[in-house]
Amino acid sequence: MTSQIIPVDPFDFIIFGGTGDLSERKLLPSLYYRQRDHQFSEPTRIIGTSRSKMTDEEFQSFARQAIADHVKPEDIDATELKTFLARLSYVPADATTGAGFDRLKKAIGDSEHIRAFYLAVAPALFGDISHKLKEHGLITPNSRIVLEKPIGRDLASARALNDLVGDDFHESQIFRIDHYLGKETVQNLMALRFANALYEPLWNSANVDHVQITVAETVGLEDRVTYYDKAGALRDMVQNHMLQLLCLVAMEAPSSMDADAVRDEKLKVLRALKRINGNEAPKHTVRGQYRAGASAGGPVKGYVDELGKNSNTETFVALKAEIGNWRWAGVPFYLRTGKRLATRVSEIVIEFKPIPHSIFGDSAGPIFANQLVIRLQPDEGVKQFIMIKDPGPGGMRLRQIPLDMSFALSFGARAPDAYERLIMDVIRGNQTLFMRRDEVEAAWKWIDPIQNAWENARQEAQSYTAGTWGPSASIALIERDGRTWHESN
Repeated sequence: MTSQIIPVDPFDFIIFGGTGDLSERKLLPSLYYRQRDHQFSEPTRIIGTSRSKMTDEEFQSFARQAIADHVKPEDIDATELKTFLARLSYVPADATTGAGFDRLKKAIGDSEHIRAFYLAVAPALFGDISHKLKEHGLITPNSRIVLEKPIGRDLASARALNDLVGDDFHESQIFRIDHYLGKETVQNLMALRFANALYEPLWNSANVDHVQITVAETVGLEDRVTYYDKAGALRDMVQNHMLQLLCLVAMEAPSSMDADAVRDEKLKVLRALKRINGNEAPKHTVRGQYRAGASAGGPVKGYVDELGKNSNTETFVALKAEIGNWRWAGVPFYLRTGKRLATRVSEIVIEFKPIPHSIFGDSAGPIFANQLVIRLQPDEGVKQFIMIKDPGPGGMRLRQIPLDMSFALSFGARAPDAYERLIMDVIRGNQTLFMRRDEVEAAWKWIDPIQNAWENARQEAQSYTAGTWGPSASIALIERDGRTWHESN
């Protein structure tokens, strides 16, 4: 069974930072896949721009190499690749001086097609690019602008950045992208909750014991040294990805899948999150930093060794969040994320309350609470852990098994990358999976007190060995409540 491919209207897709890492690894390969699946209408054009001097042919060669490096060989169709590369052109431009914007305007022409300006650049350039687009008359009613994270580093800078872009673009034209929201399983969370009568009646404090959200990486700094040391795991992962996942788990049913209906409900969750202030931060949060250890079968350096200087930046965060509303009062949400952890996995675990009384006696063995595990990556899928009788004549012995729904096995077809879906949503003007300004700012309102508490306490990040599950304090965080982290396998 394959998903239906619905072509989008013709568009011009302009990538600022067109020769950068994000363009190479994600944007160009994603656009190629949409070409291969015949989702483009004519005439669709893709224009790369950056300060680098480059010809159209050189940019096409760059794109060809990007696709060779980041698309599976069996997915490369020579005819479709040729058609795709023919759509590409390049215009050198400098956002700080405005040089090249007249050439960019000429390259785009007077077309009334949809214009998507994708800012795959540092946030410090967002305002400059936005203003230059307006000054040179490049913004039309059919224009959209796409902003990559981070949207600021605290509430004040997020507001300032939103103001800068908001001076030139209407909120309905601004798409703040979080690629986690484009993942197939994240959207399936909405389907599980709101398209089935089974779960939603149980989705509350009367039946749910706690929720765990884990986003674990095995990689270290890689090529993000400068950015990451200024950001840290709390700003880099918790403020956006993890809080968005929490919102989708905890929100009330929206009236429809209309973008603002969904985002209104997410905003209510963010506003209901109980603040973690300076006194509570030591009890409810853990920050760590990896030291030398082993990963991917070999030795790896510690964070400060990779960085080349001393730093207290956290590479791991675990925290206990609580939502002050009727549905979730008393239900803890445990979040953890980090680099150089034991396994690469992103998952949401809903653990239901245990049965109130066992009728089976000690000989049946322990009875474990039911769990719903939603795996975002790798091996996207959903598992429902239930108790059954162990087959055989040996009396009533119970065991826990998963009802397993693997996307790869169930659907067979390749699942589109998150960027493919989100780029097409930009072209359609569908903002459901993008963050609204008030969402971003509400998230920062919750994050800032934690960051401030850490800085004011001047507490060192706790070290953990690369290749493990983080500092021992993260285990204590959940186990002092009589719970334990889900074993990912």
